[in-house]
Amino acid sequence: MSTVTSVRFRGPHLGILAVIFTALFILGLSFVITFTPGAPHYPNPYDPPAAITAYFREHPHDALMCMFFQFMSAIPLGIFTVTAWSRLRWLGVKAVGPSIALLGGLLTTVNMVVGCMVGWTMVFPGVAADEGVLRALYYVGFGLGGVGYSVPIGLLFAGIAVPAGFMRLLPRWVVVYGIVLGVIGEASCLALLSPGLTLLIPLTRFPGFIWMIFAGFMLAGRRPAGAR
Repeated sequence: MSTVTSVRFRGPHLGILAVIFTALFILGLSFVITFTPGAPHYPNPYDPPAAITAYFREHPHDALMCMFFQFMSAIPLGIFTVTAWSRLRWLGVKAVGPSIALLGGLLTTVNMVVGCMVGWTMVFPGVAADEGVLRALYYVGFGLGGVGYSVPIGLLFAGIAVPAGFMRLLPRWVVVYGIVLGVIGEASCLALLSPGLTLLIPLTRFPGFIWMIFAGFMLAGRRPAGAR
């Protein structure tokens, strides 16, 4: 009777990293998102300029806490990215997919960090008092956290899903889900040209949290001993 032995991947758990990333990001959003009619809401770029400046002048604490937790969420995202790249290579993926995922995930991480630092700058009283500077920083921060998030993270999703599909490392539905998210993420660049397509950004972001958690828990953490 022969016994098949396996080797465990030595590294952080992808599923747990995805949960931590999601929890910190949503915790940050909880400070600026409200479903109460008439309550102040975090502005979008197409709101009147006066509404944008008023929000950051009147709600600096909420904006600051949002930036703090989203800044913290970038750390587990970066670790998830490099761990997923290492895991796929360890499982024998020789194609370029893992490297595309690495590029996308690291770009997303950097954009999040820079965007949060821009948001942190905006809440200082001297900065918030200058309407022109405040609005310029807001648009830069929104770009980094909007399209600057959805486009590169789409590369992360597709870069993991496509090779995982070819090598049957993930269930088919997870692979298809990831590829669809990747396509939506790349298409979200059109939001720079048309306000009506801004919806593609949250369509990448929020379903993406769910996909990362499923993929993180389902991607194999073992391989047969001796396999390369």
